[in-house]
Amino acid sequence: MPCSRRNLLSGTLAVAGTLAAGSTTGCRRDRTTPPEADPSPEQRVKHPELEPAYLDLERTGELARRERKLWAALEKCRTCPRECEVNRLAGESDVCRATDELRVSSAMPHFGEEPPLVGRNGSGTIFFSHCNLRCCFCQNWEIAHEGEGANISHQTLSQAMLALQARGCHNVNLVTPSHVVPHILRALRIAIAGGLRIPLVYNTGGYDRLETIRELDGVIDIYMPDMKYSDEEAGLRLSKVGSYPEVNQAAVKEMHRQVGDLVMDELGVARRGLLVRHLVLPEGQAGTAQIVRFLADEISKDTYINVMDQYRPCHMASKTPPLHRRLTQQEYRDAVRLARDAGLRRLDDRRSAIVLIP
Repeated sequence: MPCSRRNLLSGTLAVAGTLAAGSTTGCRRDRTTPPEADPSPEQRVKHPELEPAYLDLERTGELARRERKLWAALEKCRTCPRECEVNRLAGESDVCRATDELRVSSAMPHFGEEPPLVGRNGSGTIFFSHCNLRCCFCQNWEIAHEGEGANISHQTLSQAMLALQARGCHNVNLVTPSHVVPHILRALRIAIAGGLRIPLVYNTGGYDRLETIRELDGVIDIYMPDMKYSDEEAGLRLSKVGSYPEVNQAAVKEMHRQVGDLVMDELGVARRGLLVRHLVLPEGQAGTAQIVRFLADEISKDTYINVMDQYRPCHMASKTPPLHRRLTQQEYRDAVRLARDAGLRRLDDRRSAIVLIP
């Protein structure tokens, strides 16, 4: 199986079985040696001090209550901020194209994520099909827009979680989860009964309904939201969504309230906290200056942030200047300087340290 986000999760146990067996024909690492993380002493904890947040909720029955509540709400869906109110339980769908069926594109250990997630054994990524955003530059538009993937049961999703744990992955990384939160909780409860004990990562495009995020309090260990835009017009023009900055910032505040700044164990592996991603766009289209100031002033100067330089024109970007070209090195340098000047102290250093060398 090639190492790609587009690998389909086919059959009921194919992916889970391959992962659990550690097959040499499975997904290979993106690097020959996984990156090392170097947390400061005050940001390190020992393994036994933190257990996944969801275990206590399952013990008390609270997780079951939330799962039932969120599942019942699909009858008039307001899971994400679009609040379409379609009856997904009757097979209806709207912008995200999701119904009551669970559709997944791939499940695999991933070594291209941020070092605190990857550690030595990889981040156990599960890529959900569909998305509540319509980004014109989406690099995974076949999955997000076209729904590439396979319908699977909650039992199969739980088995994939357990297989990733058996493979040694440090976490279960739920990619594009905003529209499938009820499904995730249902599968999670099955996985807990099967012995799941590693942290959950909520890896989101950042357009999350505040009320839904509140239902995840005590469920999610690590939140990893995108902060795409600081300008409402940019969100509408580039992702066909209104009020992105307002919705995004409210969600990020709630995420940080729940889990705080990113905490890592003695090996530099993330155990709990907030990790923010910001993709720098050509000609400042993302509004980097405002986003980093928000994080520094209203969240925490110790927010772990990945200022990303990997923008490239994909999907419909060629028809949307200035997104028709790649980011320049100077544009990325400027974005990193803005983050540091705002007072942010924990930048993902795979690129940010390099570009600032005189």
